[in-house]
Amino acid sequence: MASDTPIDMALWQGRTDPEPDSDRWHQRIQPLANNAAPGCALLGFESDAGVARNQGRTGAAEGPNALRRALAPLAWHRTAPAYDAGNVRCVDDGLEAAQQTLADRLTSLLTAGHLPIVLGGGHEVAYASWLGLAQSFMPKGSDSKTAPPRIGIINLDAHFDLRDPAHIRSSGTPFAQIADKCQEWDWLFRYACLGVSRAANTRALFTRADALGTLVREDREIDALRLDSIVRDVQRFIAKCDHIYLTIDLDVLPAAEAPGVSAPAARGVSLALIEPLVEVVRDSGKLRLADLAELNPSLDIDSRTARAAARLVHLLTLNE
Repeated sequence: MASDTPIDMALWQGRTDPEPDSDRWHQRIQPLANNAAPGCALLGFESDAGVARNQGRTGAAEGPNALRRALAPLAWHRTAPAYDAGNVRCVDDGLEAAQQTLADRLTSLLTAGHLPIVLGGGHEVAYASWLGLAQSFMPKGSDSKTAPPRIGIINLDAHFDLRDPAHIRSSGTPFAQIADKCQEWDWLFRYACLGVSRAANTRALFTRADALGTLVREDREIDALRLDSIVRDVQRFIAKCDHIYLTIDLDVLPAAEAPGVSAPAARGVSLALIEPLVEVVRDSGKLRLADLAELNPSLDIDSRTARAAARLVHLLTLNE
């Protein structure tokens, strides 16, 4: 089962400065209304079901509202509007229903011209996010000969999340589910996974990633000396796509920067190195949808993970 939770603008609180042109997010964010002008739309996904099925540490269902609280006091540098679109809640173990509900909400936002940013929730959000984008390209009426969209998935993550969904669908299977759906629809599967930990992914997963033609860059490869080369890799990947879906699993960050996740990274990739990769995607002109996953406030320390996630949302929306 799934349910929509009301938009709670009381989450958006922070200081107010007396100087002109000193607004912060809490002063400018608006509740999403019908026929709103295109802008950035924040939609939460309150789900722990995928993490629980994956035998991870639950608590990410509280992530969307924690991220809103962390984003609220950040400085406003946008020109286009931003909206709070509320949350989709996964009830009990009703993951598949919740994913479809989220996908349908995203399709509506995309059709209305918004840039949706989904606030997770476990990384099971990824299948729903991609499905929402895919649905927005489905042929309408007699337009059945439309060429398949060239959607590229860029995942910043310590894990491939390519486990076999035939056993159980979870936070560890979303990209395998997407690959299966692409095969079913005769679409190309374009996947880049950056920040992968070899210690956290089995040989079988590396083999599957290779078989699927995945662009892989491990955590130990992403450093200051090699960053320009990896940026070029990402740019070449984007050039072969018409639309980009960016998904950020916060466990890509080191545990010291992001302790509040289901599976903290012993090494990870620092925020200072993640940000340039996010900027490349943001500035490509092809970003259609983004999400952030695995924020678990019950495991966070001094809101470090929430603050990092809020900074990434802020960065993603700076060019509007």
